[in-house]
Amino acid sequence: MASIVSSLNNEQEKLLQNFFSTPVRLHLLYKSSHHGANVAQLLSSFDNYGKFFIAVFLPSGSVRGAFMSKSLKCGTEFSDAEAFVFEIKEHDAKQFPVINAAKAITVSRQKAAHHQDGFGFGSSTTYTQTADVIAFGSCLNLKLENYKLYASFYKDEEYGPTWSQEKCCADVELHRVQDVFGLFPTPWREVSWTDTTRESLRKEFVSFKLPTNYPVSQMKALLLGPVGSGKSCFINSIRSTMYKRIVHLPNVGTAVNGFTKKLNNYDIRGGKGGSPTVLSFCDMMAFGDDDSTGLSSADAISVIKGHIPKGYKFQPDAPATDAVSGYKKNPSINEQVHCVLFMLDAYKLGSYPSSLKSTLRKLHTTTSELGIPLLILLTHVDQVCPAVQENLMHVYSSRNVQEKMEKAAELVGLPLCYVLPVKNYVSQLTVDCNTDILLLSAVMSILQAVDDTLEDQYPVQWPLSRSLIYPN
Repeated sequence: MASIVSSLNNEQEKLLQNFFSTPVRLHLLYKSSHHGANVAQLLSSFDNYGKFFIAVFLPSGSVRGAFMSKSLKCGTEFSDAEAFVFEIKEHDAKQFPVINAAKAITVSRQKAAHHQDGFGFGSSTTYTQTADVIAFGSCLNLKLENYKLYASFYKDEEYGPTWSQEKCCADVELHRVQDVFGLFPTPWREVSWTDTTRESLRKEFVSFKLPTNYPVSQMKALLLGPVGSGKSCFINSIRSTMYKRIVHLPNVGTAVNGFTKKLNNYDIRGGKGGSPTVLSFCDMMAFGDDDSTGLSSADAISVIKGHIPKGYKFQPDAPATDAVSGYKKNPSINEQVHCVLFMLDAYKLGSYPSSLKSTLRKLHTTTSELGIPLLILLTHVDQVCPAVQENLMHVYSSRNVQEKMEKAAELVGLPLCYVLPVKNYVSQLTVDCNTDILLLSAVMSILQAVDDTLEDQYPVQWPLSRSLIYPN
């Protein structure tokens, strides 16, 4: 596609771009002079999702066409309130928005009269054949006639322009209209970004209780990840969200081989001076390029099983054994880890060593065999998309973020729904509503994952009053 050049000159392309309130760029998908004059070929060139221009180049030098906010790849009639037809003539561009959205676009097959001269004037030889037609109201009809593409222009009730009829096309192009920031037209995960949502999530987190029939009263979530993934910073960010101000604790820092060396446990309280919530986090040494430069998978598994005591200082060249002081040979379920969280940096995903994938896959297998839920927290999502950096509300509209989430899921071997994008508090001095919502949403997913797992492992014997299971 890179070798195909659009017939739009720079001025014409800029005039089209000026129809939009936000910066866009055009990506050429089809050109009749290159791909062949075929409506079916044009239709097949549409992507499944996106917004598009069809531009018709006339012998007079003017350009007429239409914009649609949805793909015409499938279907016959499209309601489109954003659709419009346009005309570029010399140095001027006119836009005619659709009046009747329900009749904006029609894709059909119909019988068409054809003339041997190709224009319909002064020819006595005619015949009919089936033609594929793309119609924007009745003001622009694009169809195949006599193996050539033709366009008809009329005054139209759905769009409103008054155009003289001009049928021959010098060229026809299809362009995808791309947001400069690479955003989908609509978010692929729905989130309500309001202060009400933030407060609702806070209250739901603080009030979350495990059923009394579970042998666990508090969940322990273990953070695992490579150097710089943001494990310790995530804990501080959750605390900041609950305290409603940025929390500065000494467990955060930077170092070539990772800042955290010891196994630490952190309660998450409902607020400054409040009672601990049902969730606590375990933080420990980061993974290195291999077991000799960071946390070994054997040590990680020992922590997950509850053998390693709090405060143990990890040594890459000396994995923990039962000779370690405080080693727990038969840990209780409360001493074990109840959820494993892989912290991965969205910005560094492409530069992780191949050894990390094998380590993560091995731990995935182990947690599955132990019946422990595993989730992926994808940090620094704002660094992979300018739109998300500008406004976190775009996180589930960003193509780049979605691609990074898919890559993270593939790296571990999990479905995409197990990947939770988050943004830690790194440079801010005050908390932010959207950042809090993303962090709290991840916390609720953690709580629900553990609850769902424990429910399968310790099913309630019904009938039993729910009030006896979930305490007030």
